[in-house]
Amino acid sequence: MSFAEIDTGINQQSAENEGFAELYIDVRHKENRLLSDCKVMFLPDIEENHVHYKEWQVRKESAQQLIDYLKAKNRPLNILEVGCGNGWLSAKLHSINGAKVLGIDINEPEIQQAQRVFKSNNLEFICTGFDPPVYEKQKFDIILFAASIQYFKSLKETLTGALSCLKRNGEIHVTDTNFYTPTEAVKAAKRSDEYFESIGFSEMAEHYFHHNINQVREFNCKMLYNPHRIINKITKKNPFYWIAIKH
Repeated sequence: MSFAEIDTGINQQSAENEGFAELYIDVRHKENRLLSDCKVMFLPDIEENHVHYKEWQVRKESAQQLIDYLKAKNRPLNILEVGCGNGWLSAKLHSINGAKVLGIDINEPEIQQAQRVFKSNNLEFICTGFDPPVYEKQKFDIILFAASIQYFKSLKETLTGALSCLKRNGEIHVTDTNFYTPTEAVKAAKRSDEYFESIGFSEMAEHYFHHNINQVREFNCKMLYNPHRIINKITKKNPFYWIAIKH
């Protein structure tokens, strides 16, 4: 099954997804996260005076660690990035020898940007949500959620669905993502409510979820980076988890 065949098998987005996509773009605009084609082309490198420069430094490091990890497999990889946004990370993954990459997102303006800036042989972008039955015949070696799984309400359902789309010995990777204990999740949700209200988009809190780290441990997972390890808490280089879940 080719990427083109996947594209024709995808249903139209639901009204709910369309509403969220529009809201999400408005929030990204408010946060100065929408970038020109020229700037997107060079991501994760960005000017030092950019408001999100430090965040991009973190993502640059985590992206390189992921790429090095995948290169070490030394074989062609069929990769799906869920929630790829403007496509910069999918494009970096495409640099892996023999990689075939599909990036999906319900955010149409940035998917269109990804297509303009990065689309090439074995690198495709489709504007759609993640509907596992569509991808089960394709099967992927790697399914990536980079700073995106917090927009899925059910962590267990999402990961279970992703597992059904993996080849034998395939892996799900979750990067650049916070996870919480139950107590921490309540506090984090309150902070998010206050933040979205402060920028004039209180309704966004209904689409942003604070997942329990214990739910991840129900799967066959490995913490490739845990920000709460003592050494990592001291260095404070990266506040996010990197988790691999194997088929």
